[in-house]
Amino acid sequence: MLKLTRKVEYALMAMQYMQHKPPEQITKAKEIAERYAIPRPLLAKILQQLARERVVEPVQGPNGGYRLSMALNTLSLARFVEMLEGPLGLVDCNLDAACDQLTQCNIRQPIQRVNNTIKAVFANLTLDQITQ
Repeated sequence: MLKLTRKVEYALMAMQYMQHKPPEQITKAKEIAERYAIPRPLLAKILQQLARERVVEPVQGPNGGYRLSMALNTLSLARFVEMLEGPLGLVDCNLDAACDQLTQCNIRQPIQRVNNTIKAVFANLTLDQITQ
């Protein structure tokens, strides 16, 4: 089944929450976790990963937290998902040619077309379109 992971869902929820705050306002992971019933340790790891990717800026100190460090209209959904989960692909052979069935596979090309279509849709959506 094709679906977004919880990690991506939680990251999108955090982005939506932060997007509707003034740009200079700092948001704590605890605040988002409590608001949306997200496990705080998992959300903290997600925000740390997004900080490494420079999507959010970490603010140190007792009143620290995170704030957006880029406009969400500059980041595609495809890039965002790949930051969190790696390359988009419906089947492993689209990502790695080490499949045992590669030489006799009769669905690789049709699946590749589907995969490319899905990737194009994700590439043409920006985060602000998703999180409005």
